[in-house]
Amino acid sequence: MPDVTAELLTKVSDISADHWDALNPRGNPFVSHAFLSALEQSGSVGPGTGWSPSPVIMRDTDSVPAAALPAYLKSHSQGEYVFDHHWADAFHRAGGQYYPKLQIAAPFSPVPGPRLLLRDKGMALPILRAAEAVVDQNGLSSAHATFIEETELELFRAAGWLTRVGTQFHWQNRDYADFESFLGALSSRKRKAIRKERAGAQAAVRIQQIAGADITPEHWEAFWIFYQDTGARKWGTPYLTRAFFDIIGDSMRDSIVLFLAYDQDCAIAGALNFVGPDCLYGRYWGCTRDVPFLHFELCYYQAIDYAIEHGLARVEAGAQGEHKLARGYEAVPTYSAHYIANEGFRAAVADFLERETQAMEREIGFLGEMAPFKKG
Repeated sequence: MPDVTAELLTKVSDISADHWDALNPRGNPFVSHAFLSALEQSGSVGPGTGWSPSPVIMRDTDSVPAAALPAYLKSHSQGEYVFDHHWADAFHRAGGQYYPKLQIAAPFSPVPGPRLLLRDKGMALPILRAAEAVVDQNGLSSAHATFIEETELELFRAAGWLTRVGTQFHWQNRDYADFESFLGALSSRKRKAIRKERAGAQAAVRIQQIAGADITPEHWEAFWIFYQDTGARKWGTPYLTRAFFDIIGDSMRDSIVLFLAYDQDCAIAGALNFVGPDCLYGRYWGCTRDVPFLHFELCYYQAIDYAIEHGLARVEAGAQGEHKLARGYEAVPTYSAHYIANEGFRAAVADFLERETQAMEREIGFLGEMAPFKKG
């Protein structure tokens, strides 16, 4: 391997889009230069947010990045969806300072994907050692890589990082010809329930699918109202700024699909989705009026329709939500990796993770048995 040097930058936009995206060859939208720089430019991350962009990169002799980590110095644990609040409490009770910590993540996006952006796998250990050096040299408590791809697990483990298992619910496309073909794979009771929900929602509103250049500023203004309502109820303050949606509406327009529900000419609900090479990612939803089953229609059933029509392998509809199980989504494991600087605290976390992992594996197995598909 040629000589490489590690750097800690202050923002992703310090690197050219071509150089950054060359390390993301499969085009995952949430670690793309466009997405991460939009967070920076819009003020969704940066001063006052508790997310300080701190990408770690390694350059080879021609100064071209050979590896990168989308990393942030965090002064809290909000917007991560892998919960370590009890770790922070325990560390503080023992007299330590848990924050700031180094977070390797796609902010506000509980979406499995690459966290090691590498020219080749041989760069994994050096870039992780660079992340550890950031922690050790700056007196941080820890580094955390959340929602890593399963293929990255062994790379983190080989570096000695602890790994953690969680769960989400994803819809898998088994070469369905259309939505009715998908329903045909379900048990009779679940099939009837979904048909009833879809009929009820579609009778109450007009649903429009809007993508790419067809998304206008008026659509974004409507969606911003929906997003604020959901954000205020879930988090107190929405994570993303209004400017973020304008920026991605321009820079990522070909990766975005909106499902909007109208009462006559007035938009009353919407769901924002990102399109990856083989997946539709449902990200945000909101409404100004409650309509029975409309959440399920916009966030789950419209997404399935879109994935089937466009030949996508799956739909990932975000964090949590066992109610997705009854609607054809299946429990799958998710993964994170953790570097704990203090040896005593590391041993305590390792013991906790061993027990938690066993419990999560049992839960995923149990949820698998509850899947709504026909038996036999």
